[in-house]
Amino acid sequence: MSGCEVPEPRLRCVLPFEAAPAEVRLLRRAAVEQLGRWGLATAADEVDLLVAELATNVLKHVGEGALATLVLEWGGGRLRVEVHDKSRTVPVLKSATCEDECGRGLHLLAAFAVDWGTVLTAAGKAVWCEIPLSVGRGCRRIEQAVGMLESYQTGHAGHHGKAREAELEQSAISLIADLLHWSAARGHDPDDVLDRAQMHYEAETGAA
Repeated sequence: MSGCEVPEPRLRCVLPFEAAPAEVRLLRRAAVEQLGRWGLATAADEVDLLVAELATNVLKHVGEGALATLVLEWGGGRLRVEVHDKSRTVPVLKSATCEDECGRGLHLLAAFAVDWGTVLTAAGKAVWCEIPLSVGRGCRRIEQAVGMLESYQTGHAGHHGKAREAELEQSAISLIADLLHWSAARGHDPDDVLDRAQMHYEAETGAA
């Protein structure tokens, strides 16, 4: 067997669902519970957001009642999240300044995931993303945050030092406000979202 590599086992979960608000809530809960069974509870908030966005896009752009499937796959230090539906219309990443909610949703997807994309299938399409779950997770999150904040800036990318930090701070405020609007529009309590984010941050950094 010299020179042969044994592939790392991959864990896979397939969750069919119907595109409806109540079903999306149940799907998010099922995804988080599956992560717990795999020992990946630290990724729960991230995956909850990604599943909500992908499933909600099916509801909004394929249609309520459409049949779709969520696939979670874990292996090789990465968690892959896929949503398959029967539409062959591929979503487009729009400008960060665009007010279209789907465009903003894809920017969130791109910010949280280390890689993402779409692929046409025999039955329709799949939208997928991957997040790494390994050492250096905190650094990755900081890098993602900077990238997302820079996308909120308006033509001042050449600034450095204190000017750039001030722009990033203002972008952070705008991003947090947008995320609270996003969560409230989906029936969540913004204060609860902030509390959960703080608890997740403290759990990861040991700041509690």
